[in-house]
This record gives sequence, structure tokens and C-alpha cells, in this order.
Amino acid sequence: MFVIVSYDIPDDRRRLRIAKALKAFGDRVQYSVFECNLGKNELELMTKRLLRMINEAEDSIRIYRACAKCKSEIKILGLGTVSEDPDLIIV
Repeated sequence: MFVIVSYDIPDDRRRLRIAKALKAFGDRVQYSVFECNLGKNELELMTKRLLRMINEAEDSIRIYRACAKCKSEIKILGLGTVSEDPDLIIV
């Protein structure tokens, strides 16, 4: 599934840790926004990992699921492309 993750983390150190964790799951498309193509288990793993890192009283992370039709209708103004699943070849 295609998900968009955005965050607002006031603490520099925690923000860097969260950005590093998100890089393992998707592509950074803006400073605090990632696009991720994830399976159900990967989404659960990412969510659990992020929950362990945040301060729930200060931080905000939003995870938006986008259907295939919605993803195909994303409009980008200026630079950028929508993240795609990498081609996978099994030999």
C-alpha cells in the first residue's frame, strides 16, 4: 500500500532519529514528508518503531494511506516524482 508520512517534531535529536528510521521504509519527498510503498507487516513495524521514538506530548506523526486511484492523481507542482515500487527481479 502507498502511504504518506508527515511529521512535526520540535526536538532536533528526536527529529533526526525519526527521519533516519523513515528512510528505511520510503523516500523523503520533502523535509518532513516521506512516501512509502509498504506491505501490511511493514506498516505495522514502521508504526511500532515510530511510537517507541516519539514524545506523545510534543510530537506529531501522520500516516495517510492513499488508494491506487488517489496515488495516480497526485499532482506535483515544481520538482519531484511520486515514489514507485522498485523493480524486483528474482533469479
